[in-house]
Amino acid sequence: MKNFSIKKMVYSSLLITLAIILTRILSLRFAIGGVEGIRIGFGSLPIIFGGIMFGPAAGGIIGAVSDVLGYFINPLGAYMPHFTFTTFLTGFIPGVLMHYVFNKKMTYLYIFISIAVGQIVSSVILVPIFLDMLFGIPYKVTVVPKILGEAVNITIYTYFIRILVKRELIDLEILKSSK
Repeated sequence: MKNFSIKKMVYSSLLITLAIILTRILSLRFAIGGVEGIRIGFGSLPIIFGGIMFGPAAGGIIGAVSDVLGYFINPLGAYMPHFTFTTFLTGFIPGVLMHYVFNKKMTYLYIFISIAVGQIVSSVILVPIFLDMLFGIPYKVTVVPKILGEAVNITIYTYFIRILVKRELIDLEILKSSK
């Protein structure tokens, strides 16, 4: 992670904090078979934003650290590294797509595709597989709500991240022109 400046570390710390709060405190959780099967919230938004703005390594680290710290601050059951891996991918995949496939072109479509691929892999495919493997919750029970929930989340995440990216790019232009 070359060029990981103090500013990026501060932003990353803020994004980790936001992810923990949005995931652990400000989300709705529904139990299936005695364990959390479905979570409705915006905890992935800061993680995805970190990946898109600072690159895949930063996005992955923001995701993984927020999951581990969030577990120690407010555990929602036993620690499972499987879910740390999925939160890592939540920030990593959009970062890879935006930085290396779409060459940092922050269009609405590219942001949407980056988020959609990341959420489909991590939330729609891997989380239900891990819930089935670890807790015996049938894949069929969790995948349909995940598909429906992520269809809404991806759209909302894209909208907000586009606004934040646009704002950040304007701020960067102002800083460059004032020097």
